[in-house]
Amino acid sequence: MVKGLREYFPMIRTRDEILQEIRQDENLDIFRDKLYNRGIETPLDAWLAFLSVDDLEWIGRLIQQYPEFISLYEEVYVICKNVEKVMGIFSEELKILDRNTVQLMIDDMQDEIDGMKTLLVQKDEAILQKDETILQKDEALLQKDEEIKRLKQLLKKTSSD
Repeated sequence: MVKGLREYFPMIRTRDEILQEIRQDENLDIFRDKLYNRGIETPLDAWLAFLSVDDLEWIGRLIQQYPEFISLYEEVYVICKNVEKVMGIFSEELKILDRNTVQLMIDDMQDEIDGMKTLLVQKDEAILQKDETILQKDEALLQKDEEIKRLKQLLKKTSSD
């Protein structure tokens, strides 16, 4: 049915054809090929042409059809004319990236240091507990030594009597 209607209404398209065209429009290289064949038909075509075309003839056509792009082209021209400004923009962005990277590294190191401090405190506590246990055992040994000494003396006394 769509094929028969197409003879009389060439603008009729199937859902799959529309989806295929949308996919093609997303690829600017394919869009340029379509643009050179059909021209600028929609505002979407105008934006895609603005983003992808550097041919002066096509820029002129775009500006004639959509004069609102004049100010955008003027801004691009001023930026390109002033290379120092462009480099300044990139330089500033790089500074921000460097600053953020350094801050991230510092934060990571601080987290690692905090983790090590926590681990160190836990190990110190374990060592203190072991020291306390050793002291208790030493005291118990001293008591047993004294008990052994007392029993030996008692044994000597009883064996001499």
